[in-house]
Formats: sequence, structure tokens, C-alpha cells
Amino acid sequence: MKLSRALARLLGIAAILAAGLLATQSLLAQTYYAQPPSGPDSSPIQSAGIRPALLRDVGLDQKLDESIPLNLTFRDEHGQAVAWSSFFGQKPVILTLVYYQCPMLCTQVLNGLTRSLKEISLQLGSDYQVVTISIDPKERPVLADAKHMMYAGMYGRPGAVQGWHFLTGDEPNIKALAAAVGFRYAYDPASGQYAHPSAITVLTPSGRISRYFYGINYPPRDLRLGLIDASQGRIGTPVDQILLYCYHYDPMTGKYGLLISHVIQIAGGLTVVAVAFLILILLRQEKQKISTQVKTYLNREFRERHI
Repeated sequence: MKLSRALARLLGIAAILAAGLLATQSLLAQTYYAQPPSGPDSSPIQSAGIRPALLRDVGLDQKLDESIPLNLTFRDEHGQAVAWSSFFGQKPVILTLVYYQCPMLCTQVLNGLTRSLKEISLQLGSDYQVVTISIDPKERPVLADAKHMMYAGMYGRPGAVQGWHFLTGDEPNIKALAAAVGFRYAYDPASGQYAHPSAITVLTPSGRISRYFYGINYPPRDLRLGLIDASQGRIGTPVDQILLYCYHYDPMTGKYGLLISHVIQIAGGLTVVAVAFLILILLRQEKQKISTQVKTYLNREFRERHI
């Protein structure tokens, strides 16, 4: 019983510690990745409000209630041509623009979306569809197929295979769709990476832009309401832009690197160390209490037998 109470205290302390670390991580991410004000800047030092030239044309323009072109063609996970219009007509669509070999936040976007979809009552495939499209025209369907299998498995409910589509395409079609939803990205040939915002877009069954969700975490309740509104053709209101760029600037090289990944790794490592330390302290305390109780019991038994 006492050990259970100790573990309960431990879990409470660990939860508070983890929340604090996550809050710190979020603040660091916003400090380094929040969209800064426009204006020329030639300083090579990274700070809040400063972006390198590559990122000055990267962002997300909210084009609510505008229609996207449906006369585009992409390739499905098996390399077959698929009409973009085939995903519309009856259900709302969540559009994610990423690239499959991204070393940065693209995976976090898809993971965050998967977590939220698992928590809402609406069924993927029957109530809505998700379409993920690579912005890299060099990526092949074999990569899309691997992602498709992975995230259908992570979703873990019926409908994911038919309801979540991973596409590749030619550059003109990719650019036309990205421009229509206001998704501005840029390619850095030196690093082979794409700089782009992290966000998802909810589209109505007729192909109009209903709502944007920024970042890599999407509140399930808001996402559910966004899908319901989109299914009924309703359009949301503009939201505050807190952009995470999938590209991190290194002032020594003039490029963006892996800051957000390092922040996550450090925060996770600190959490593990802190929890392990707390476990050690509590176990030692419990051991001392048990030892004291045993000694007290033996002394009492000894006195009772010799009186």
C-alpha cells in the first residue's frame, strides 16, 4: 500500500515535470520558428524575427472559401494515375503536403494527425478522407506505399487503407495545388531539403478550403468540428499563424538544421533522467521505512518474549 502511494506520488511528480519540459520545448519552438515580421535583414545570426533568404518566400496564405483546381492528376501508392477530382464529391478531405524523405517535421505532422484521428469518433474512409501528397516530384510511389502501410497500421481502425491516400506527382500539378491552398515552399539544392510550413488543410466535398490547422498537434475536438463543418460546406474563420518551419537555420553555414529535433531529444532525455532519479529516491525511502518497521517489530517481539 505504501509502495503504491509512493508510485502514485512519483507519477504525479513525473507528470508535472514532463508538462514543464514540454512547455519549455514549445516555447523554444515558437521562439525559433514563429513566423517573423517581413523586412530586409542581412545578419547571419539567428534570432527571433530573422529568417534567411530561402525562408522569406515560405509560408501559408489562408485562402478560406476559395476553390482548389480539381483537374489535376497524381500517382497513387502503386504508380497508377489518379484524378484529383476522384477524392471529392461526398466527403470532406484533410490535405497534408509533406515529402516522404523529410528529415525534419513532416513525420511529426503525420504522427500528430494520426494521434488526433484516433481520438475522434468520425471514421476515416466512411466520414472523411485524408490525402497526403509529396511536394518532391522526384519521390516515387514506392515511398508513398511504405508510408501508406505504416500510417494505416498506426491508425489501427478499419477504413485507413481505403481512406488515407499517399500520392506523388509531377512538379506542375504539385505547384498548382500548393499555390491554390496558399502553401509556399522552397527547395535548397545545397542540402537537398525543402523548406515549408507545417500545417494541414480541411477541404469541403466540393473542393473549397474550409479550415487550416497549424503546427504538428491538432486538438481532436477542433479537428472533429472542422470536419463536420466542412462536410456541411461551412467555412471557418482565419486563425493566428504560429508557423513551424520544416527547415532550421544554422548561422554558421547559412542553413537551417536540426534544432527542433535536438530540443525534443534533450527534453526527452531530461524527463527520463529525472523520473529515474525520483524512482531511486522513493525506493530508497521505502526501503528505509520498511527496515525501520522490521526493526521495531523485532524489538517489540523480543521485549514481549523476555518480559
